[in-house]
Amino acid sequence: MNVRRRLIPMVAAAGALSALSACSTDSAAAGGTGTFDVVASFYPMAFLAEQIGGDHVHVTSLTEPGQEPHDLEISAKQTAQLQESDAVLYLKNLQPSVDDAVNQSGIKTKIDAASLTSLEEHGNEVGGHAAEHDDEHGEEAGGEDPHIWLDPVKYSEVAKGVGAAFEKADPDHAAAYKANTAALVKKLDALNTKFEDGLKNTDTKVFITTHAAFGYLAERYGLTEEAINGLDPESEPSAARVKDLEKMAKADGVTTVFYETLVSDRTAKTIASDAGLRTDVLDPIEGITKKSRGKDYFSVQEANLKALQSALGAK
Repeated sequence: MNVRRRLIPMVAAAGALSALSACSTDSAAAGGTGTFDVVASFYPMAFLAEQIGGDHVHVTSLTEPGQEPHDLEISAKQTAQLQESDAVLYLKNLQPSVDDAVNQSGIKTKIDAASLTSLEEHGNEVGGHAAEHDDEHGEEAGGEDPHIWLDPVKYSEVAKGVGAAFEKADPDHAAAYKANTAALVKKLDALNTKFEDGLKNTDTKVFITTHAAFGYLAERYGLTEEAINGLDPESEPSAARVKDLEKMAKADGVTTVFYETLVSDRTAKTIASDAGLRTDVLDPIEGITKKSRGKDYFSVQEANLKALQSALGAK
């Protein structure tokens, strides 16, 4: 079984509280803060909660900055924190241990971002050929792709749903949530326009990534993502897959192999070297660290756009 995709059991032993505020390195306990307490599963969910909630919410993230979300194991203290919160915002099927904890909790407001937009099935090669071998897990074999936040349009749909959920759960501040949601949606609409305009005219429409995280983004803007691996960025590609990628890169005028900040760039650099290509970062924005090319979702997405424009030969 793929270790990163196994159902991670709840950790029974109490440990240090690792739930951190999405905008701070100080640990914070949910519950009893005098505000609407929201526990978010990882950065894209925490960012939404902060943007929509503003001063009226207290947001904590179960995933620490720099931690690969799939590796998260819920501690006993985090489980207790979840129980004491007013709401949880998570993305079902991305972090099995979070799904398990949410299912077992008695928390009243459970907001599943995956239910607020439509999910699609993406294999290793979006718009390309079928994968040579199927992983035992549905996601790698072409199951529902969870990376909805990388598409500004789908992220906007999720934001609207989160805003409505906050209004219902905390009606005293409904007007503020509605206004904040509208402001966030406007910014996401502007970001979508930037991507549309910036990727409209390019020398090639194909890009290579180590992590099949950009299927929604590729389809939104008429691109084709060729992923070295599936949704697991640390798995090793087959020799045949590497050979196919090298042939495809030459045929389609691909210049760059993209890798991400939270995992090793070894595979990307090896393939790029063998094929005479360069490497660059395309950030799936699963967490913000010192290595990130930006301080928040919007600035990192704009860095992603610039990287794609350079790699694809935007005019």
